[in-house]
Amino acid sequence: MKQTKHKIVNDPVWGFIDLNSGLIFDLIEHPYFQRLRRIRQLGLTSLVYSGANHTRFEHSIGSMYLVNTALQVLREKGVEITDEEAEGVSVAILLHDLGHGPFSHALEESIVKGISHEELSLLFMQELNEEFNGRLDLAIRIFLDQYPKHFLHLLISSQLDMDRLDFLKRDSFYCGVSEGVVSSDRIIKMLDVRNDRLVVEAKGIYSVEKFLIARRMMYWQVYLHKTVVSAERTLVNLLRRASDLVLSGKEVESSGSFACFLKGEVTAMDFRSADRQKRRLALNCFALLDDSDILCTIKDWITDQDPVLSDLSDRIINRKLMKIKISQDSFSENQVNELKEKLMARKAISAAETDYFISVGEMTNNAYRSDEEAIMILYKNGELKDIRDASDINLEGLSKTVRKHFVCYPAKIS
Repeated sequence: MKQTKHKIVNDPVWGFIDLNSGLIFDLIEHPYFQRLRRIRQLGLTSLVYSGANHTRFEHSIGSMYLVNTALQVLREKGVEITDEEAEGVSVAILLHDLGHGPFSHALEESIVKGISHEELSLLFMQELNEEFNGRLDLAIRIFLDQYPKHFLHLLISSQLDMDRLDFLKRDSFYCGVSEGVVSSDRIIKMLDVRNDRLVVEAKGIYSVEKFLIARRMMYWQVYLHKTVVSAERTLVNLLRRASDLVLSGKEVESSGSFACFLKGEVTAMDFRSADRQKRRLALNCFALLDDSDILCTIKDWITDQDPVLSDLSDRIINRKLMKIKISQDSFSENQVNELKEKLMARKAISAAETDYFISVGEMTNNAYRSDEEAIMILYKNGELKDIRDASDINLEGLSKTVRKHFVCYPAKIS
């Protein structure tokens, strides 16, 4: 008797989630997807919110659940969606985060330079499509917005997609903050399709308003929390120091997969190679890399002979984080140089080495982008309005890009 592949996942945010597709089940069982269990959704955010240890694995499954819920709602409203299309959208959003490296966004440009996690996700999907004999063809077309039904792509990637609905509520849940709690069920129930675009019935306008406000608040409260920014900058500078040491010919201890990237043996060109074998080797090397590789290596670096590498590693492992100052205006060169001079007076390091300890940057927050496809509100008379025009509150502030400048430096030199 053939064993059924129907399974149930007990998700702490959405409850019981049915996995009733053999293809979905097989993809979840694949090592590429299982790796997401070892990639934290919020990187180093647990240094601020101790419960934020959830992973890309559960977020991906949660996003798929919301897509399936939305598809059911749209079908009930008469939108024609075949079973093949429904499976294609589910596969596309299930695999949309495969390209995330260790600590997600924090190390986007540190592990492999010149290639985004979105492109890596697509490359992983294409490799899986080869393994599954073309069964992901439709999912990839929807993912790339190359399928005639544009609204299916919008469920995966838009200003009101199921990815955002999941991570806002999930991140809020695990961080223990209320800012990201949105009426996901209400928004999904109000979804419809007009002119091949996802729209929201007018009855759901207040839920959409709250979604946009929640998105803005979560960025300041969680994603761009100043301590998180400080920790991420320290981690980026730490890996940059390790890479610079390797390029200068010095031995730096690291694991097999991590060593390949640290030494520059695997580059963006390898992932884009026309040679499938070369491309596959790069993907498989990346697929063996996760948060634990980075953390274990950093623990070893605490005792490294290089004082800069040792110091920065100790800061990450033992949470001795840099002080961070935030300003509406950019920090002047004189202000930064003054900090560097104080650091050199306190530590026996060169002027060039101060760049690993003192970093300047900016963070931006934009909850609703006017240059992207608008969230449209549908009225009973068939009229469609951009949420900014339909709302009776001023959403211009949410459309404006808020920019803040920061400088990170060791606390003891201030």
